[in-house]
Amino acid sequence: MLISAAVCPHPPLLVPEVACGAAPELDALRAACDEAVGRLGGADVVVVVGSGPVTRDFGAHAAGTLRPYGADVTVGDGDPVLPLSLTIGRWLVGDRHPAFYRAVAADASKESCGALGEELAALAPRVGLLVMGDGSACRTERAPAYLDERAIGFDAEVARALAEADTGALSRLDPVLAADLLAAGRAPWQVLAGAARGERFTGALLADEAPYGVGYLVATWTRG
Repeated sequence: MLISAAVCPHPPLLVPEVACGAAPELDALRAACDEAVGRLGGADVVVVVGSGPVTRDFGAHAAGTLRPYGADVTVGDGDPVLPLSLTIGRWLVGDRHPAFYRAVAADASKESCGALGEELAALAPRVGLLVMGDGSACRTERAPAYLDERAIGFDAEVARALAEADTGALSRLDPVLAADLLAAGRAPWQVLAGAARGERFTGALLADEAPYGVGYLVATWTRG
């Protein structure tokens, strides 16, 4: 049963060694992520969910690296196999929670995301989810995908849904629009919606920023 969830973005710049001199620019976002992950206490198991090339499980000791982003930072043990979303998730979790890692295909259907969420919620009597996902990457002309006028509205609706723990709104997000806007969080957010479906949660939005033209949202859900 899902008892709590934290939603965080996964830009490599969250890690100070990657950000270098620009690290202070994301201090508030890091603090919000740290607070959100800290609220997962009390779960029997924490599952970190993020987008990847395919849907697959990773063990509790799976490793990820930030070397492609210019920093000699590796988390976990063994060969780095985690996609970026789960690498940042593992970095955020640190040693605070026993966790395992599940990638969901970036192009997964709404239905398969919801079903995966239901599966994860049934793993233990008390399940916590750390849901990794960026919003649109089209908020400004300097954004990775340039400016798309639909981006602000898309991110605003996601922010509202996260703040209100609105599973229906997250379930209805359009995969095609999300792909157009390079919103990497769409599939993981819909996994969260499936895990929480039919239950009552209290949501809190801890951060809503777009410093580089990419939407970064941090939220918590607590079972009511």
